Amino acid sequence: MFEIGHSLREARERQGLGYPEIELATKIRSKYIRALEEEDFTSIPGDAYIRGFLRSYAEYLGLDGDVYVDEYASRFLTSWRDELPPRRERRRIRRRERPLERRAVLLVLAGIAAVTALVFAAFSIPGSSTNVPGMSSQQKQQHRAAPRQLVLRGIGAGTYVEVRRNKASGEVVLQGTVGAGEIDKLTGSRFYLLVRRSAGVRITLGGRAVSLPAAHNLRVLVTPQRTTRLSG
Repeated sequence: MFEIGHSLREARERQGLGYPEIELATKIRSKYIRALEEEDFTSIPGDAYIRGFLRSYAEYLGLDGDVYVDEYASRFLTSWRDELPPRRERRRIRRRERPLERRAVLLVLAGIAAVTALVFAAFSIPGSSTNVPGMSSQQKQQHRAAPRQLVLRGIGAGTYVEVRRNKASGEVVLQGTVGAGEIDKLTGSRFYLLVRRSAGVRITLGGRAVSLPAAHNLRVLVTPQRTTRLSG
């Protein structure tokens, strides 16, 4: 068992991060970030939000988000349920349907069945099209194949970064120092990165923040599904 809030605050202060910077990167409001660090979970609207904020904030700091969610669920969610009063069984009162109400329900059901049959018949006619009106097949293909962007933002003193496409031996698409305030954008969905100092850069892929462990000479493979730390 560990203290969730203390661990998050310690990781943030160790990396020299402020609340406004974290709010911008994670889209979590500063007051909720403070609530997580103070373990004031009653200030966050709902268990689903708490779990989502915990996982996103922890992974942004380079921590294992699942560990923090599991710790929250085992300590706080269980105790909250234990404090709830027992549920009282409610007697179900069966209401007698009036003839007019029953007739109205039957008419509605019959109308739904008729519309369903017409739609099915329309799609069953040879030569009929199931395409969405107003959108050509080329537009659909372009929509599905919309490219993602890898965005690197230099912070603090910046850092040296080397980016290759697809794998460690792939094409070099960026090599050099990303200074403070500089932004580099690369199109693609699979990148191999060498980051000299992970605290000097913030990275997103397709608009989602990429969590980098606090380390030097960090090598990672970044895809839309996950970020994998590599040895070497």
